[in-house]
This record gives sequence, C-alpha cells and structure tokens, in this order.
Amino acid sequence: MNTFPLISVIIPCYNQGNYLAETLDSVSSQTYPYWECIIVNDGSDDNTEQVAQEYIKKDSRFIYLSQENKGLSAARNYGILNSNGQYILPLDSDDLIAPTYLERAINAFANDSTVKIVYCRAKLFGKQTGEWLLPKYSLEKMLGVNCIFCSALYHRDSFNMVGGYNTNMKYGFEDWDFWLGILERYPTCSVCQIDEILFYYRIRKRSMARQLDDTKYKFLRKQLWLNHSLLYKKYFYSPLDSFEYLQLLNSREYKLGKLLLAPIRFVLSKMK
Repeated sequence: MNTFPLISVIIPCYNQGNYLAETLDSVSSQTYPYWECIIVNDGSDDNTEQVAQEYIKKDSRFIYLSQENKGLSAARNYGILNSNGQYILPLDSDDLIAPTYLERAINAFANDSTVKIVYCRAKLFGKQTGEWLLPKYSLEKMLGVNCIFCSALYHRDSFNMVGGYNTNMKYGFEDWDFWLGILERYPTCSVCQIDEILFYYRIRKRSMARQLDDTKYKFLRKQLWLNHSLLYKKYFYSPLDSFEYLQLLNSREYKLGKLLLAPIRFVLSKMK
C-alpha cells in the first residue's frame, strides 16, 4: 500500500498551448513520483487540447478536462474538484517548476504539522530575468502585499475550508485572496519558504498582472477588504468608501511600490 501523499498539480490553460509542453515537461521531471496533473482547457481556441492529449498518451498521470471559458479562478476550482490529491499545487500553463520542488515541499509538510503553505524562492524568465525578490512573509505584511506567488503547495483540506478561489477577483489577485482565506481560517499556522529557487515565473509582453490599470487595481484591493474584512479590521480601519480608505490609497507609504513594507500600523498612525 502506498503511504506517500498524492499531489494534484492543477494547470488551467487559456490559449497558451505554445507554452504548455514546456510546463508539462517540468511536471514530468519531478523526482517525487506521486502526482497527478490536471490540465483544464478553459475554452481555448488554439492547440491546447492537442498538446494535452500527447502527454496523456505518454503518461496516465496527466488528466485532461475542458470547460467553456470562465476565467482562471473557475478553471482552478474545476480542476481541484476533479482531482484526488491530498496536496494541491496550482501551476500556470506558461510557468515551470524545478525537478525537486514537489519532493522538497512534501518534506516541509512532513517536518512541521503546523505548516499550511509551502513555497520557495523564484526566478523570472522570458522578457525579464533574474531572481524574483519577494517580500519576506509575515501575516501583517501579507495584508498589504502578496508575499507568496500562486504556485505554492497547500493541503486539500485548506481548499475545502476556504471554499476555493474566489471568482469575484475577476482581474487578478485570486491567489493573494486565497492565501488570506487560509491564514484567516488557520490563524496559528506556519508558512514555509524553501530557501532554494524551485519555481520559474515567465514574464510575457502581455499578461493579466501586467495589464492592471489603476481602476482595476483599486477594485481588487477593495475586494480583498470586502472578502476578508474581519481579518483586516484587526490591523486596519474599515476602508471601503470611507475617508480613511482614500487616505490609505493616497498615502506616501502606500504609493512606494504599493507594498506597505513598513509596519502597517505606522501607516495607520499617519491617518489619525
């Protein structure tokens, strides 16, 4: 009887068939063999299905699903609901993981039962190269900036507790919203960053994250407040349409890369 936990790698794909094979190759190369890979065709009109079928023929651990276009959050949810793993790894269809990522992540979970999210250091490739220097994680900092990229591993139970990725994050930040959902429900949990570059994030000329204008950005920030108001109220004033929220958006600290790297209560002290 196999006692090793199964990891479900969830890959939504919308018109990115030209990158998909490289992404699937990075999954095939994992040193940890107990995985399944759910490819969700989110209404593509390119060669996504053809590429996916080629991998299914070679390895039964690849599974292909399709749906009409509903967006990234819905595609991830659909893939996870049709998966069997005890752990979940979301992976975008143009990104890559190093061969030891799954193995290292499973060991991190095994070594500390309080860990709910495992990620690693990351590197950019494509139109921009170099290490992706993420802010050091803390819960307080996480309220102001997403410290964890989308391709972190987590327990399936966490997905069930949160209720999946929120489709109201229609312009992006759905992964940030999801991490806040886990942290909200497991307030004493640990987050582990593996001190090694095991994830590769492709920078393309056009992507959802790079097309956010100020209106969409403010919409998403406000939506984060709405989705996690009880968590935010432990650290912030309730913003929404209030004067304090507008002050926060316009504060010098907030505009410095929109990161709020200084302690958040410092920003609030400037608003009193």
